[in-house]
Amino acid sequence: MNRNWILVLMAGLIEIMWAIGLKHASNWISWAGIALLIYISFVLLVKATKSLPVATVYAIFTGIGTAGTVVVEMVVFGEAFSWAKVFFILLLLSGVVGLKLVTNESSKKEGEV
Repeated sequence: MNRNWILVLMAGLIEIMWAIGLKHASNWISWAGIALLIYISFVLLVKATKSLPVATVYAIFTGIGTAGTVVVEMVVFGEAFSWAKVFFILLLLSGVVGLKLVTNESSKKEGEV
């Protein structure tokens, strides 16, 4: 895994934190922290898209955030567990993994020489 995919992974993990923070924020300090996390996640995402395909990066970023947020809410915050949720998270993750597998890491972004 190269540096740019690590940036995407880090941005996705930070997205989980700020998405959960949206639900649990209760004062201006926590809202400021959420704003900072949003900023950091998008800075990492923009850096990754400098050399990776934007559509694939964004799909993987949102997939990590979506699946991770659901799992953390169920495990840590007591959100209701259901096998349907698990099935659809696995379906989402299989799509994300599929996109990663079919994306040529050495391909240049459109317009690059």
